Amino acid sequence: MRHRVAGRPLSRNAAHGRALRRNLIRALVEHEQIRTTKAKALAVRGDADKLISLAKTGMTKRQAAASDVHERRLAAVVLGDKKLVTKLFDEIAPRYAERPGGYTRVLDLEPRKGDNAEMALLQFS
Repeated sequence: MRHRVAGRPLSRNAAHGRALRRNLIRALVEHEQIRTTKAKALAVRGDADKLISLAKTGMTKRQAAASDVHERRLAAVVLGDKKLVTKLFDEIAPRYAERPGGYTRVLDLEPRKGDNAEMALLQFS
């Protein structure tokens, strides 16, 4: 049974899958676009959108003169780097203040030469 099992396994065990997602999200926030396989891009897309929504929540709290420490700490669990958290909250989230969702997009690229794997470009839209 597959009850209460979220996400795509990507042919990895649970710990390896979590590490892969975390590293891809870090790279996306740092470089604002990443070139990866299509399966990995689709697996990470939702997590990245949720992280931006979290940052937007912190941003609206900041405007209401409340503290956004909780949201920053939640983002730090995923990103693991203070500079990336600052970039997410101060540079990336304000771009999407008026957008209700759909912060990332997946563009198809030509297949990889070695193994003909479907490649994609995951970027902030």
